[in-house]
Amino acid sequence: MTQINQPEHDHNHCIQTAIAAAEQLCLMRGAQLTPIRHKVLELILNSHRAVKAYDLLDQIRPLNEAAKPSTVYRALDFLLEQGLIHRVESLNAFVGCHCSGVQHDQLLLICAVCHNIEERPAVLVLQSLAEELRIAGFTSQRKTIEIHGFCQNCKDNDQA
Repeated sequence: MTQINQPEHDHNHCIQTAIAAAEQLCLMRGAQLTPIRHKVLELILNSHRAVKAYDLLDQIRPLNEAAKPSTVYRALDFLLEQGLIHRVESLNAFVGCHCSGVQHDQLLLICAVCHNIEERPAVLVLQSLAEELRIAGFTSQRKTIEIHGFCQNCKDNDQA
């Protein structure tokens, strides 16, 4: 898996691939990716960092003066429901999903220096967690593990 903060990462290709996948997914599901939803998704995907709702609103207002917080929150709810973005609970923000189309649990690695967020499949971790939940007799609705620390790039550059 290519890490997003490595120099060989083609961010424009990453964004275009994610948007194309989102469009196709919505088309297959009969869900409407309206212009405002499309723009919110694009703004979130523009960075591998978490984006707050009010920052999105600030970016949308020059394009749509009538945009209100509820406009952005409705778009975010849709994108979450479709599995196109993830909520980063510890930051009260949102990040694009690069595994769209498949309902999944996630491990989010959040760099304290560059603020990049990497989504990892973490199959073994999540299997172990599922076993612990089974033993406890607990049924989870969703699982997101957020780990704050330092990415490889920041460690290599002695920023951590």
